[in-house]
Amino acid sequence: MRAKRVDQNQKDVVKALRDSGAYVFHLHEVGQGCPDLLVGINNQTYLVEVKMPKGKFTNAQVKFMAEWTGSPVIRITSVEEAIAFVKNMV
Repeated sequence: MRAKRVDQNQKDVVKALRDSGAYVFHLHEVGQGCPDLLVGINNQTYLVEVKMPKGKFTNAQVKFMAEWTGSPVIRITSVEEAIAFVKNMV
């Protein structure tokens, strides 16, 4: 199976999350609108979709989020947002 496309900023966002103390597991190859990352912070689990600042959700992502019954999917577009997200969850 070939790798799914990831946004250009994903590598930097993942590094910022990890450097801030989060555990990050990649989900971007799952497809079907599944968010890019599974993130663990302070004994809590979050689904995170990484987008470029002007990036839009795909139809599959919109469908996934509409049907998802867990906590809301978090959208992160920058290193600064990733760091702030972790700080707010600790």
